[in-house]
Amino acid sequence: MTARQYFFSGRVQGVGFRYSTKQLAKGFDVLGWVRNLGDGRVELQIMGDEEELDEFIQEMHDSPMGHHIQEQEERAVPLLEDVRGFSIRN
Repeated sequence: MTARQYFFSGRVQGVGFRYSTKQLAKGFDVLGWVRNLGDGRVELQIMGDEEELDEFIQEMHDSPMGHHIQEQEERAVPLLEDVRGFSIRN
């Protein structure tokens, strides 16, 4: 089990990016959340098996929302605590 934090920039707010990410997560064995940031980026924190996370991120880029991503930052983070399922945070 591993956890990662992503920051996506580009045209990622106001285009259904968070909702699409939540819908995509239903097809994967992952836990986490996604939220808009005040600087125009979207933050994603996700936890699961490393291979599952890689496939999830690849599917994000292959989906229509991938066209909105101009930059992606990734870093490892401690395992997420008290997270059940996948949610959109404010």
